[in-house]
Amino acid sequence: MWGGPPHFFVPPQLRLDVSDTLERLVGEELDRVGFDLVELRNGGTRSRPVIEVRIDRRDGSAVTVDDCAVASRAIEARLDAGSGIAERYVLQVSSPGDRPLRTPGEWRRFVGRWASVLAPESGGRFEGKILAVEGEEGAEAAVLDLGRNKVQRVPLASVKEARLAFRI
Repeated sequence: MWGGPPHFFVPPQLRLDVSDTLERLVGEELDRVGFDLVELRNGGTRSRPVIEVRIDRRDGSAVTVDDCAVASRAIEARLDAGSGIAERYVLQVSSPGDRPLRTPGEWRRFVGRWASVLAPESGGRFEGKILAVEGEEGAEAAVLDLGRNKVQRVPLASVKEARLAFRI
């Protein structure tokens, strides 16, 4: 044998373009029917991709099964109209569940709710009630009530992961 197995190289930018195109397409359709795209995951195989879409309502109320059906039909119509996605795919549309917090706007939207935060520079993983978002654009910080009269200011740039937390 005079070599190893063949190696295939797919330029990273090519993969990003497919994901960016899919995210733009899904986002446009959700916007058209009045929902926000919370998260998009693309998996499965090339011949049978699995597209997972998590949506949220703009009025803040809970996402219903009917909402998921409306969003699913809109996305399917667009995908089936020649989007470049394989003819056979699996589309899963669901509520945001433990919704990620990624942008300052999302943090502001959920003031008053609890968040689970991973911020190593601010003490690791903890939960707190979002009291406010302060600071100039690009240097925002969340102000969190950690309970027991402890308030913490966490720069959003230092947050590695944050999701809404459900408290009873």
